[in-house]
Amino acid sequence: MQNSISEQARAAALAQLDAAEAAREDTLVQHIANGVVIDSRTVQIDPEVVIAPGAVILAGTILRGKTVIGAGCVIGPNTLIEDSTVDEGTTVNASQIYGSHIGPHNNIGPFTHVRVNTVTDYGVHLGAYVETKNSNFARGNTVSHLTYIGDSDVGKYCNFGCGTVTCNYDGKDKFRTQIGDYCFIGCNTNLVAPVKVGDGAYTAAGSTITKDVPAQALGIARERQTNLDGWAEPKMEAYIAKKQKLENEQSK
Repeated sequence: MQNSISEQARAAALAQLDAAEAAREDTLVQHIANGVVIDSRTVQIDPEVVIAPGAVILAGTILRGKTVIGAGCVIGPNTLIEDSTVDEGTTVNASQIYGSHIGPHNNIGPFTHVRVNTVTDYGVHLGAYVETKNSNFARGNTVSHLTYIGDSDVGKYCNFGCGTVTCNYDGKDKFRTQIGDYCFIGCNTNLVAPVKVGDGAYTAAGSTITKDVPAQALGIARERQTNLDGWAEPKMEAYIAKKQKLENEQSK
């Protein structure tokens, strides 16, 4: 059961909350007067945050610490940025960024987790359910979804298939992955650091890469497929019978 508080304590708490709300609104009003577009009181901005005129801050956004937002950015909705710089023309949608520098005209999110010491160049896309940490992305990289890139240096105009993981930790030490320019990293590739992928190289989908891939090469690290004829038949008979019984019961 929640402990009751005295009327005096309640009044003091409400006064403290009102003061915090008034200070928050004053900060929003100052940014609006400076040319920042904010149309929701659900936005929270720390006093030391710097936002260029022309930026748009959408509902549910929280900007903390020594954060700098460039002109023409669209931040939010539901985005948290802390101690980070976001350069001009970048969109950050429903994502979180900590201690990083996001370059100009990037497209971040939704549901992207940008961890400390991530640095991106012009035109990088970090999409849905992508996580980065302590990594450098050169111009024009595309990481569309479901990928973790940590402790890595990525050249320009690389494309990452979904499910790519840089395996950077062996339980004791962290190691870096180096990827050259114009690389294509296939879906569900595991890059076991320390490892290098040369310029213009590919990795085959489903590969676990433990050795360097030379420039212009295709790295394949997976077993050849073997089909065991008839193996599934007895299992399928029981499974199909079970589902058909359920279907018949549901149709009655």
